[in-house]
Amino acid sequence: MLAGELYRPDAELAADHTEAERWMARYNASGAASASELHALLTERFRHVGKDAVIRPPFFCDYGGNISISDGVFLNFNCVILDVVEVAIGDRTQIGPAVQIYTADHPRDAATRRAGLEFGRPIRIGSDVWIGGGAIILPGVTIGDGALVGAGSVVTKDVAPGAIVAGNPARPRAA
Repeated sequence: MLAGELYRPDAELAADHTEAERWMARYNASGAASASELHALLTERFRHVGKDAVIRPPFFCDYGGNISISDGVFLNFNCVILDVVEVAIGDRTQIGPAVQIYTADHPRDAATRRAGLEFGRPIRIGSDVWIGGGAIILPGVTIGDGALVGAGSVVTKDVAPGAIVAGNPARPRAA
């Protein structure tokens, strides 16, 4: 799964997801918790949590263990990260409410899908990126340092460092 190869969800993955659901229930019920308490909860589940990183509950993920967030990262309310493979978010990146980050993908061939096979493609988001509310980041996308993604955009392709993209599909825009 982590290598981006085809896999079939099994009992072990189901158990990992159940553990993530239990963790999300605790995290999402922690609305009045201090920043340090929320940070401690994140470090229980994520691969890496940088200094002063904040995710406002509610938050949803598949597993959590494939997510790395660096120093000063901020995710607003209602974000979803489908982390069947790695999701890495760089320093000081700001992510608006209801942003969805999807690494989970499916074969284009109907027979392979019917066989229950899936795969994932990693997502990398650089440092100092701003992603507007309601944006959707599709599997395999890399967003370069300092880029800006407009609210409601659907990002289907890599975004160059410093670029501004918006729309569905997201396309480069002038500053």
